[in-house]
Amino acid sequence: MFTGLVESTGGVVALEPRGEQARLELAIPFAAELTLGDSVAVNGCCLTVAELVPDGAVFDVLMQTLRVTSLGDLKPGCRVNLERALCVGDRLGGHFVQGHVDAAGTVLRYEPSGSDHVLEVELPEFVAPLCIDKGSLAVDGISLTIADLEEDFARFWITPHTHEETNLANRKRGDRVNLEADLLAKHLARLVEARGLGTPEIA
Repeated sequence: MFTGLVESTGGVVALEPRGEQARLELAIPFAAELTLGDSVAVNGCCLTVAELVPDGAVFDVLMQTLRVTSLGDLKPGCRVNLERALCVGDRLGGHFVQGHVDAAGTVLRYEPSGSDHVLEVELPEFVAPLCIDKGSLAVDGISLTIADLEEDFARFWITPHTHEETNLANRKRGDRVNLEADLLAKHLARLVEARGLGTPEIA
């Protein structure tokens, strides 16, 4: 379980396909504090430390994960968002994020607006109904509040701190980003569907 508050960013060293999975090596600022088996959210995708290397760690990534998420787009030098799993007793400043990416969305707009930035992300049709105006959505593992919700995209206001301290500083129109809808919204939608009440209209 994560909070969507990015702890730091790291760099991609290598992404090497190996049969039905791939080997992802990252340079990680807090690598010295990691142990084998630790969970780390990488651009919002929960991965397990499989190997420790000097100043970094290696993760085994299933090909299915590469297809469903934007991790397959990573190349050496790419900046990624990193967050270690939430410890019991920690403050929860964002929202509950599982690190289970629902889909990849596309950046439609990312540009300065005064001292802030405006981010617009296209929402896949099965993610959009799980979003509400002023609700939370994890974008590349960042807990963001939806400022405006349209039929097929969401708009966010990005503060200078979030822009500088996450991979958003490197994002541009057309980039794919990982999306994870709010956990409570997904449970509610499943409950309504199971009771035969149809798909809930969430607005």
